[in-house]
Amino acid sequence: MATLTVPVLNKQLILNTLSQRFTADKKLSEIPNPALLSNAPKAAKKIADVIRANKKIVLVGDYDVDGVSSTAIMVDFFRQIPYPLEAIIPNRFRDGYGVSPNVLERVDADLVITVDNGITALAAAKICKDRGIDLIITDHHTPAEILPDAFAIVDPKLESCEYPFKEICGAQVAWLLLALIKKELDLKIDMRQFLDILAIAIIADIMPLIDINRTLVKEGLKLMMHSNRPSSIIIRDFLNKSSISSEDIAFSIAPRINSAGRLEDASMALEFFCATDTNKAYKQFELLSKLNELRKETEAQATKEAIGQVNPHDKVIVVADEDWHEGVVGIVAARLVERFGVPAIVFNVKNGIAKGSARSIGEVNIYELIKENSSCLDKFGGHKMAAGLALDALKLQEFSKAVNKSADALDAKDFLPKDEVMGILETDAIDLELLNILERFEPYGEANIRPSFLIQDAQILEIKTFAKEKNHCKIIVRQNQHERKTLELILFKQVLEMPQDKKLNCSYSVNKNEWNNNVNIQLLIKKIYQ
Repeated sequence: MATLTVPVLNKQLILNTLSQRFTADKKLSEIPNPALLSNAPKAAKKIADVIRANKKIVLVGDYDVDGVSSTAIMVDFFRQIPYPLEAIIPNRFRDGYGVSPNVLERVDADLVITVDNGITALAAAKICKDRGIDLIITDHHTPAEILPDAFAIVDPKLESCEYPFKEICGAQVAWLLLALIKKELDLKIDMRQFLDILAIAIIADIMPLIDINRTLVKEGLKLMMHSNRPSSIIIRDFLNKSSISSEDIAFSIAPRINSAGRLEDASMALEFFCATDTNKAYKQFELLSKLNELRKETEAQATKEAIGQVNPHDKVIVVADEDWHEGVVGIVAARLVERFGVPAIVFNVKNGIAKGSARSIGEVNIYELIKENSSCLDKFGGHKMAAGLALDALKLQEFSKAVNKSADALDAKDFLPKDEVMGILETDAIDLELLNILERFEPYGEANIRPSFLIQDAQILEIKTFAKEKNHCKIIVRQNQHERKTLELILFKQVLEMPQDKKLNCSYSVNKNEWNNNVNIQLLIKKIYQ
């Protein structure tokens, strides 16, 4: 490994560096007025009028965490009015994405509201129009040039929208709209009660944890620790920690919520969030956990096969197979991005149609790259870091060449991952005081990456495997030859073979590990350098 020129850090330098990331955190009272969302007041008034007239409303969500969370918040809010809202989450395999014509076949309503979908639903909007159904779209994905012909479209990415912070997820758009409905109907519902679910959506949809997102996630994670919501009780019992971090949600909870829509039906996850007692919530969580185990197995096999297809010279990986489960192609794409350091698009092919999921890296806007080559596609949608698309399988090669040609024009710096190392930590600086400093700047996530540190030419003393399958390992190292103190680094999902020179070069993060009320430091390897 070429020696990297990075600073040697102490705790004060780390504190100073992290302090420069933010000005003071916003308060909940400083969240911009929901009325600034284009068309939101019009939509709220319409929904209030329909409720007063006791007409029928059907809500159409989405099968990912953001879509399920959006739906759950809406269901809970309407339950408290009380109003008998009918909520549908499309089935990925039978219905396709969002408020599709397939879904509308079984809808009989005066008003249809979408959450976390609908910005590209041109056909669905026409069907609603023809049937005399009013359609209100709430979404956060990037609009195409032609918008659906709906009664109202609420999306912060609309050019006409004056909402000052655009990078919000579908659940946030729904939550902000509900605040206006509350005002229209003069209700006494406390909007803060939904922050536990909202925080999960923001984290899982990889929204930047800055500005209002940071505030909402911090408050939502705090609420999760004492909320009486059965799903939150189960989450905190499962995690069994004195405080819940954004990474706990990202790595332990979000994949379970997502697994329902990926492999079976997202209504199972909705039932978890909407459970009115802990027994029901627990049963649903158990189901989600089992599905998540199946998802891991399915994803691991597809990832292995996808790696074998990759052309290492491509700027954008495009791979496809008939045997890859449609529900895991997005995760496989994320794994390829981690491994190869470039955006990836992974397709499942069925009956001549290729359905794909894209994931990006660094500053590469995958949505814009796909849009630039949309002449090859039947449909697409998404945002900067993730997108979905579909095309005739015969056009896959043409699309792959075209999207790679577009990527060739990008600056090489755009492809750099955002989790570059901060520097080398002195061995003696790794203690509980450092952990406390790092915790002050949580929640970590998109746009506020947990700091990574570098270990360079450390002497490996021992490699120990652990877990039932012996598929993880602990690596004991001495960072400097003259030191007596050693460090234990944990490498998940991989067992390192002892290098000939017995040296380790890697990046790692400093994490809190809680077990049986004991707190200690865990050093987690992020990347091993050759």
